Amino acid sequence: MRVVFMGTPDFAAAALAALIAAGHEIAAVYSQPPRPAGRGQDLRKSPVQLLAEQRGLLVRHPVSLKGPEAQAEFAALNADIAVVAAYGLILPKTVLTAPRLGCLNIHASLLPRWRGAAPIQRAILAGDAETGITIMQMDEGLDTGAMLVKERLKIGSDMNAGTLHDALAALGARLIVATLAAPLPRAVPQPANGVTYAAKISPAEAQIDWSRYAADIDSQIRAFAPIPGAWCVMEDGARLKVLSAEVVGKSGTPGLALDDALTIGCGRDALRLTLLQKAGKKAMNAGDFLRGQKVPAGTSLKGAA
Repeated sequence: MRVVFMGTPDFAAAALAALIAAGHEIAAVYSQPPRPAGRGQDLRKSPVQLLAEQRGLLVRHPVSLKGPEAQAEFAALNADIAVVAAYGLILPKTVLTAPRLGCLNIHASLLPRWRGAAPIQRAILAGDAETGITIMQMDEGLDTGAMLVKERLKIGSDMNAGTLHDALAALGARLIVATLAAPLPRAVPQPANGVTYAAKISPAEAQIDWSRYAADIDSQIRAFAPIPGAWCVMEDGARLKVLSAEVVGKSGTPGLALDDALTIGCGRDALRLTLLQKAGKKAMNAGDFLRGQKVPAGTSLKGAA
């Protein structure tokens, strides 16, 4: 097919690479404009733009698609279909209907659960046993379009947002290629029951509250790893990111070290911290961390007030 691809981060780049490998004609690639990043605030191109330029594809990054000029440029591509994955701009109706077969979205959840911006993190935070990919026909609503293909993926107890992201990106890439390999599957409307919304992650949600159950804090840690990282404050005032932990059957005062091995009391059970990162430092496992800084039993790790 003649495809317009619209996406920005690594999640989308996996799908673009798969479509190119499958032999589809990529009429143009739309991505978010380069953004300032790093200490020098140099402009950084998105993963999708970098891949597209490496493959010699036409790249566009308008700040909006609401204007008549941008919409006319899009329509002039005469695409059979547009594939959208984590693009970051609202598509007006004139854009949604311009390709012959409309616009398909690769969404990282089992719709209608977790419509919205942060489905991967929300699924882990909620303790969901599974998630998946839905290929849907886009409409003007927020992830409300009819579904063409859906495939489930188990969320392992050791999965964090990073590893789940990578697994879903690979699944999404495979599913979109399969979807376009034959006449499009029949679109099925989303059920009215089971709708949840994956709101954007707020910085405050990453702060650990040790009075919560250890299992819930473990979900929080995995949902925010590797970025932005769930965090607490050490006795010297330094912020400490916790990137992985394991639930252990101990009990004690929430927020206090119960031994010399980074086992921290919670509202129920305890967490043994296994991967940590201090501000300005590299992440390190518990053993290496403790060689540089002792955390004896009775040490307080402050969380949310």
